[in-house]
Amino acid sequence: MLHELPLAKVYQFIEPGPVALLTTQRPGHKPNVMTLSWHMMMEFEPPLIGCIVSGNNHSFATLEQTGEAVLAVPPASLAETVAAVGNCTGRDTDKFGVYPLTPLPAKLVGAPLVGEAIVSLECRVRDTTLAQTYNMFVLEVVRAWINPALAEAPTLHHHGYGTFVLDGETIKVKSKMR
Repeated sequence: MLHELPLAKVYQFIEPGPVALLTTQRPGHKPNVMTLSWHMMMEFEPPLIGCIVSGNNHSFATLEQTGEAVLAVPPASLAETVAAVGNCTGRDTDKFGVYPLTPLPAKLVGAPLVGEAIVSLECRVRDTTLAQTYNMFVLEVVRAWINPALAEAPTLHHHGYGTFVLDGETIKVKSKMR
């Protein structure tokens, strides 16, 4: 028998992918990093990623102003750090100074790469049409970096309220996609 699910809990079942870290940096300011769970692939080449950044979030204004960011996928081993970063604001916390994350210089954008991430994606804002109404930015990946030592590391998937699921067993099925 089915039970009704409160609408406020729907997102726990529809999270689109691994938890990511979004870095931004205004010229002359310290870099910031936020935890981001609401994102989705929109196109393969060039890679376009839609992401939701709350209008109340410190990163929203920086993303709007600079038009660039880095989207980094942390390994599951950083779960405590990912949660801590997501539970404070860059308005009053130097997150790179407080948490064990290393900002590394990017090649094409001003925001830093994350040294401990599996991948770091340098992005430019491609579209802000939905930013004011839905807090959604479309990012175009302009350069991508992978840490080969972490390439097989499990990722985190947010299920709300401090609950995460780790990647599980990998299966391979026939596909026309490469």
